[in-house]
Amino acid sequence: MAVVPLAAVLALASPAAEAQRFEDRSRVVEVQIPINVVDRDGNPIRGLTAEDFEILDEGKRQQITHLEVIDLEALEVTGGRKELEEAVPSGARRHFLLLFDLSFSSPTSIGKARDAAREFVLNNLHPTDLVAVATYTLEQGPRLLVTFTPDRSQLASAIDNLGGYRQQDLIADPLRFLVEPPRNSGMDSSSTSLGRTAVPIANYEEAAQSQARVIAKSMSKMENSYLRGRITIWSRSLGEMARILDSVKGRKHVVYFSEGFDGRLLLGRQPDANDQNLQEDMYNLQFGQYWMVDTDDIYGNNALQHDVADMLEQFRRADCVIQAVDISGLRADSPATERQRRVGQDALFYVANETGGELFEDANNLGRQLERVLSRSAVTYLVTFQPQELEWDGSYHRLKVKADLPRGARLSHREGYYAPRPFDELHPLEKSLLASGAIAAAQPSAELTLDVLAAPFRAGAGVAYVPVIIELAGRPLLDGHDKDELKVEFYAYVTDDFGEMRDFFTQLVSLDISRGRQALLTSGLKYYGHLELDPGDYLVRVLARNADTGRTGVKSVSVSVPSYDAANPVLLPPFFHERPGSWVLVRERQSDGESRVVYPFTIDGEPYIPAASPVMAPGDVAELCVVAYNLGDGELELDGQVVAADGTVMAAGRLDMIKRTVTGIDGLDKLRARFSVAGLESGDYTLQVAVVSPGTGERQVNSVPFSVLD
Repeated sequence: MAVVPLAAVLALASPAAEAQRFEDRSRVVEVQIPINVVDRDGNPIRGLTAEDFEILDEGKRQQITHLEVIDLEALEVTGGRKELEEAVPSGARRHFLLLFDLSFSSPTSIGKARDAAREFVLNNLHPTDLVAVATYTLEQGPRLLVTFTPDRSQLASAIDNLGGYRQQDLIADPLRFLVEPPRNSGMDSSSTSLGRTAVPIANYEEAAQSQARVIAKSMSKMENSYLRGRITIWSRSLGEMARILDSVKGRKHVVYFSEGFDGRLLLGRQPDANDQNLQEDMYNLQFGQYWMVDTDDIYGNNALQHDVADMLEQFRRADCVIQAVDISGLRADSPATERQRRVGQDALFYVANETGGELFEDANNLGRQLERVLSRSAVTYLVTFQPQELEWDGSYHRLKVKADLPRGARLSHREGYYAPRPFDELHPLEKSLLASGAIAAAQPSAELTLDVLAAPFRAGAGVAYVPVIIELAGRPLLDGHDKDELKVEFYAYVTDDFGEMRDFFTQLVSLDISRGRQALLTSGLKYYGHLELDPGDYLVRVLARNADTGRTGVKSVSVSVPSYDAANPVLLPPFFHERPGSWVLVRERQSDGESRVVYPFTIDGEPYIPAASPVMAPGDVAELCVVAYNLGDGELELDGQVVAADGTVMAAGRLDMIKRTVTGIDGLDKLRARFSVAGLESGDYTLQVAVVSPGTGERQVNSVPFSVLD
């Protein structure tokens, strides 16, 4: 990765108005506690208020600063995906991690469990639920295939393959939202051949099971010790996974698909009058013949019990509930006896029960069985408090929630929380989950001052070229950053109304700021990327992050791509021309040489830089470019009006058209205009622009927000 000298890209910068909007913010830590309350029959209890709850942090009562009630059964959202995402805060989202245990399960059981999981994902969840898919093997430990996402299509693909993709066929998505090309992304799915080259998981697992059987036979005298060693590896690696999952906001339901292991290795033998081996061991103990008895086989292994207890504690601390699904009954080739199934179920029941979950025995009816889980969590009380004088040391703080509840009601909540740690101490997967969680939630984060502009330009038959302009104010970007090299991560993912990922781009930008820090402080960083989309309505989710300090900005914007093939009139949002030298400019990395699309921000043959969030001073006059398609020949009428943040139409402000330029492209119009904010006081406004087609008299309207600062 090349480091770009800042002096090479930074023009003589004038003080940017973005810097005026920055306020020095201390990092106030907010702790959110999702609480579910049900009656004796498991039905959600509604109507509770903040006065009904009491929060104790390490025994000290905390002041509740906010309570939000999310009722998924009563949720009614008018609008598109953006409004739906904003209706449920990330801390109240339901998260499901589908974890397939490939080492303690037969290939046949896993194959049929996939069908049940796929059905559950596609048909049983609320649109705001987020799901991830992972596998576990003794050889590789837990592997996250798809991060927590609303995209049911990518989830179904991951479930169908369970990691069987060849490494060279995987999509280069650092956040793991995609395992195969999104539809109409511009990626050539035929060349990647994901479907044809996937290695069937059954073949891989059969080989692993065969190897395990050989090892077990060669160690017949130490079989139990070997099996306990497998469980120790399992418990420690899953414990590490649970600790990382704490970085995901909200309650996590880990749906664990497994046949389980012999619970006697962990818990010892249960009293059974028909178990002759147990009766013989008890006889030997009674008469002092201890060398004849494996006491671990009777009482369980203390070290193993300690390892598993530590793992389960990590799950509880991360607000994870294990919902164990016994898939041993799905084996058609080698049916298990009732006793064999029971010893496996003992272990599964134990890990589920110790985290507040359940054991489900019929994976074929997974959706129906998990209805209880979905019903109990349909109403969430999201309680927020701000702990005082909290050290950033990663220490664990125990929570207790008390509530004034009806008789027989039950309350469930997270048992505690970890204090924050410095960003550079986080595990790489924790950093990835923090970013993917923020993108999936699609809710703004203001650690960085971030603004986004996305507009659909006609690119070809049925496809739009959508530039995405990302602006980062310099002062918050450099807050706490003392290095001469600045690394900034950019992520942009776009979803349709069904939550499916349709395109994305990511890039790590590195700048040498040793000689330009002050200039960047008073200006900012502007990044240019693009997406390619079919006609439809989309939500563009953007995240930018200082890769060293972890300071993050998140914003989502709605984009509607028209059907340009229909030749209907289309008006894009007006583009304010940026003042030269206001930003450090960085353009996306081109993977295939020259871009296939000409830079769209030109007028009269001259390029300009559009402002994602136009800022003007009182009395300023700005140049605008108004882009339209299929308006027809003849004189055009252009008018505009200014609307205040409260919806009031302002009498001040003036928009004048200068000329209708010659583009040389059939159906494309670019209007040069001038906008004056004379008479407007400081504040946030929206400029609504209208163009009237000369032939039909049809009126096209679009708008752009702007600010006036003193």
